[in-house]
Amino acid sequence: MTTESVRSTVTLAEQQAAIVRALVAGAEPPTGFDAGDLAATAHGLLHKRVDEVARRFPGLVLAAGPDFHGRYLEWARTRPKTTTAEDAAAFAEHAGLPDPRPHRARWPIRGRRTLGK
Repeated sequence: MTTESVRSTVTLAEQQAAIVRALVAGAEPPTGFDAGDLAATAHGLLHKRVDEVARRFPGLVLAAGPDFHGRYLEWARTRPKTTTAEDAAAFAEHAGLPDPRPHRARWPIRGRRTLGK
Protein backbone atom coordinates (compact mmCIF):
# COMPACT_ATOMS: atom_id res chain seq x y z
CA MET A 1 0.00 0.00 0.00
CA THR A 2 1.44 3.37 -0.96
CA THR A 3 1.46 6.50 1.18
CA GLU A 4 -1.02 8.07 -1.24
CA SER A 5 -3.50 5.19 -0.93
CA VAL A 6 -3.29 5.34 2.88
CA ARG A 7 -3.93 9.08 2.74
CA SER A 8 -6.94 8.49 0.44
CA THR A 9 -8.34 5.83 2.77
CA VAL A 10 -8.11 8.11 5.78
CA THR A 11 -9.75 10.90 3.85
CA LEU A 12 -12.54 8.59 2.72
CA ALA A 13 -13.06 7.34 6.29
CA GLU A 14 -13.17 10.91 7.55
CA GLN A 15 -15.70 11.86 4.87
CA GLN A 16 -17.87 8.86 5.72
CA ALA A 17 -17.77 9.75 9.41
CA ALA A 18 -18.76 13.33 8.59
CA ILE A 19 -21.75 12.12 6.57
CA VAL A 20 -22.88 9.86 9.40
CA ARG A 21 -22.55 12.72 11.93
CA ALA A 22 -24.64 14.94 9.63
CA LEU A 23 -27.30 12.26 9.29
CA VAL A 24 -27.65 11.11 12.89
CA ALA A 25 -26.07 13.68 15.19
CA GLY A 26 -27.09 17.05 13.78
CA ALA A 27 -23.63 17.98 12.49
CA GLU A 28 -23.10 20.30 9.55
CA PRO A 29 -23.10 18.60 6.14
CA PRO A 30 -19.63 17.92 4.76
CA THR A 31 -18.38 19.93 1.81
CA GLY A 32 -19.69 18.72 -1.51
CA PHE A 33 -22.97 17.28 -0.23
CA ASP A 34 -26.37 18.81 -0.77
CA ALA A 35 -27.57 20.10 2.60
CA GLY A 36 -31.23 19.67 1.62
CA ASP A 37 -30.78 16.05 0.61
CA LEU A 38 -28.90 15.24 3.82
CA ALA A 39 -31.51 17.07 5.91
CA ALA A 40 -34.33 15.09 4.29
CA THR A 41 -32.52 11.81 4.88
CA ALA A 42 -31.71 12.78 8.49
CA HIS A 43 -35.37 13.67 9.04
CA GLY A 44 -36.48 10.28 7.77
CA LEU A 45 -33.92 8.43 9.91
CA LEU A 46 -34.94 10.38 13.01
CA HIS A 47 -38.63 9.54 12.50
CA LYS A 48 -37.78 5.90 11.87
CA ARG A 49 -35.85 5.93 15.15
CA VAL A 50 -38.72 7.35 17.22
CA ASP A 51 -41.15 4.89 15.63
CA GLU A 52 -38.83 2.00 16.48
CA VAL A 53 -38.60 3.07 20.14
CA ALA A 54 -42.37 3.58 20.32
CA ARG A 55 -43.08 0.11 18.89
CA ARG A 56 -40.62 -1.65 21.17
CA PHE A 57 -41.39 0.32 24.35
CA PRO A 58 -45.07 1.28 24.37
CA GLY A 59 -44.90 1.77 28.15
CA LEU A 60 -42.39 4.56 27.62
CA VAL A 61 -44.75 6.26 25.18
CA LEU A 62 -47.56 6.00 27.73
CA ALA A 63 -45.36 7.30 30.57
CA ALA A 64 -44.09 10.22 28.48
CA GLY A 65 -47.59 11.35 27.55
CA PRO A 66 -49.22 12.55 24.36
CA ASP A 67 -46.22 14.64 23.33
CA PHE A 68 -43.80 11.65 23.34
CA HIS A 69 -42.92 11.95 19.65
CA GLY A 70 -42.11 15.64 19.85
CA ARG A 71 -40.15 15.28 23.07
CA TYR A 72 -38.21 12.30 21.77
CA LEU A 73 -37.44 13.94 18.43
CA GLU A 74 -36.13 17.06 20.17
CA TRP A 75 -33.97 14.94 22.48
CA ALA A 76 -32.65 12.62 19.74
CA ARG A 77 -31.91 15.32 17.17
CA THR A 78 -28.33 15.84 18.41
CA ARG A 79 -27.66 12.39 19.88
CA PRO A 80 -26.47 9.54 17.71
CA LYS A 81 -28.30 6.25 18.15
CA THR A 82 -26.64 3.38 19.97
CA THR A 83 -29.22 0.61 20.31
CA THR A 84 -32.98 0.94 20.55
CA ALA A 85 -33.00 -0.23 24.17
CA GLU A 86 -30.18 2.12 25.20
CA ASP A 87 -31.87 4.96 23.31
CA ALA A 88 -35.13 4.36 25.16
CA ALA A 89 -33.36 4.16 28.54
CA ALA A 90 -31.34 7.34 27.91
CA PHE A 91 -34.45 9.25 26.84
CA ALA A 92 -36.34 7.99 29.90
CA GLU A 93 -33.51 9.13 32.18
CA HIS A 94 -33.42 12.53 30.46
CA ALA A 95 -37.20 12.89 30.82
CA GLY A 96 -37.23 11.72 34.45
CA LEU A 97 -39.17 8.55 33.61
CA PRO A 98 -38.56 4.98 34.76
CA ASP A 99 -36.19 2.81 32.75
CA PRO A 100 -38.43 1.07 30.18
CA ARG A 101 -36.21 -1.97 29.71
CA PRO A 102 -37.47 -5.18 31.27
CA HIS A 103 -35.82 -6.12 34.53
CA ARG A 104 -34.17 -9.49 34.50
CA ALA A 105 -33.33 -11.76 37.37
CA ARG A 106 -29.80 -11.24 38.62
CA TRP A 107 -28.98 -14.93 38.41
CA PRO A 108 -30.29 -16.87 35.41
CA ILE A 109 -32.12 -20.11 36.04
CA ARG A 110 -29.95 -22.86 34.55
CA GLY A 111 -32.41 -25.74 34.60
CA ARG A 112 -35.75 -26.78 35.95
CA ARG A 113 -36.24 -29.14 38.81
CA THR A 114 -39.16 -31.47 38.61
CA LEU A 115 -41.29 -32.20 41.62
CA GLY A 116 -40.78 -35.54 43.29
CA LYS A 117 -37.27 -36.17 42.02
